[in-house]
Amino acid sequence: MAELHSAGHKRGVVAAPHAAAAEAGRAVLAEGGNAIEAMVAMAASIAAVYPHMNHIGGDGFWLVREPRGRVRAIMAAGFAGANARPEIYRDRETIPARGPLAALTVPGAIGGWMLALEIAKALDGRMPLDMLLGAAIRQARDGYVVTRSQARLTVEKYAELETAPGFVATFLVDGKPPAAGSTLKQSALAGTLDQLAHAGLDDFYQGDVGREIAADLDKIGSPVTRDDLRRYRAVLAEPLSVKLNAGTLYNTPPPTQGLASLIILALYERLRVAEADSFDFAHCLVEATKRAFRVRDRFVTDPARLPHPPGRYLDAKFLDAEAQKIDRRKAAAWPARSGEGDTIWMGAADSSGLAVSYIQSLYWEFGSGCVLPRTGVLMQNRGSSFSLDPKAVNPLAPGRLPFHTLNPALAELADGRVMAYGAMGGDGQPQTQAMLFARHVLHRKPLDQALDAPRWLLGRTWGSTVTNLRMEQRFDGNVIDRLLSAGHDVEVLPEPYSDTMGHAGAVLLHRNGTLEGAHDPRADGGAAGV
Repeated sequence: MAELHSAGHKRGVVAAPHAAAAEAGRAVLAEGGNAIEAMVAMAASIAAVYPHMNHIGGDGFWLVREPRGRVRAIMAAGFAGANARPEIYRDRETIPARGPLAALTVPGAIGGWMLALEIAKALDGRMPLDMLLGAAIRQARDGYVVTRSQARLTVEKYAELETAPGFVATFLVDGKPPAAGSTLKQSALAGTLDQLAHAGLDDFYQGDVGREIAADLDKIGSPVTRDDLRRYRAVLAEPLSVKLNAGTLYNTPPPTQGLASLIILALYERLRVAEADSFDFAHCLVEATKRAFRVRDRFVTDPARLPHPPGRYLDAKFLDAEAQKIDRRKAAAWPARSGEGDTIWMGAADSSGLAVSYIQSLYWEFGSGCVLPRTGVLMQNRGSSFSLDPKAVNPLAPGRLPFHTLNPALAELADGRVMAYGAMGGDGQPQTQAMLFARHVLHRKPLDQALDAPRWLLGRTWGSTVTNLRMEQRFDGNVIDRLLSAGHDVEVLPEPYSDTMGHAGAVLLHRNGTLEGAHDPRADGGAAGV
């Protein structure tokens, strides 16, 4: 049974934003599966029970720390389809966020599962695919309990989604948004997962499932073609890393914003803040975020088109100079950019020393809103992050990878622990990661307290049009007053725990071999282990 915090495990531990997904991972560990196999089971389950946050029509990114210490990134980002040419959007100022023309990139997540299972097999993973996908198949076929967040977001986003092909038939009940606690099925998804369990995951791209996906995409007018699916491959990459006094931190390279997450923590450590949840804590992390986002917005794009290696921005001299530019008493001007997001982060670790940090996403809540009728695949709208301006950092072009807010994190700490951690929430992901890491590792708060503590968000997420500094109401009033006096545009949210702040989690492998996991009280999940 998943709990918000779970520790002392000897064989393995998992953390997920939905209790059913956490249980799917725990069950695999209990049957002798490793952390990667547990994560694949969780990745399938979370698509079945938390479809507003992620689906198999989205993308995924992995950080895998192998038992001997090697850390590898699996980059499962889908490229823009062959027909995703700027001229098809000539009557629009921007790429639409919903509908068939928003479903313009290949779904990459399943390709990432494939590559992850190859690594799992090399590490003596032996779990059959039908067992890994079994929980998700049952959840999609027999029904799952609709969460509060799915019910709320279906209502809030209905006007945007009602005309997307397949949305109403799949995610409404008798023509109405489902109530929290009601049961919903994804029958076509169950059939697809069952087919993949027996034919192999490659069938999603090369076989019968791929053929049906392509036929439905063509019928609704998506720019993604059958050949695009056939050509898709997830890839292994070297993760980005930065060495701090606290340990070595890892994150995913472009096209993700992992670079920004590393810069924030590298700058914050250099500022030597004495106390968590003080004015200095909040001000310095926010100011580090601004500097990191400026680098991200100028630089991060398709890795094949980078102007220079990202390591330039993780060099000690660059980071030292950036830290010195932060005014400890005054807020810097904040240039806003869009960074919406609906995503899930999950973690797993086992007693062999294998640790996994994984993130899977559709981009916005329910992605493009397009559900393909033959397969039940909900297509992402990640391609809406492209620009129609050919001079932009991320211009639309067939075959190009879009910018990704997704970035799973992992750290090998100086005290000997291994920590896999992450969050969902667009621009909020690097900020939430930084708050969690700083509170737990740098300021030594227990993991569950670090996740429970109040958070803020600078910038946009969840479809918001505001770019100010939003803070949960549980912050000390003196801290908020000092932030206002320093020039921060602060808005105190009415909720003590707000979904705006995203959902975070972490798993820890301790030096004594025990395992610990925890997930966010703002979500519907927790941690579990064996």
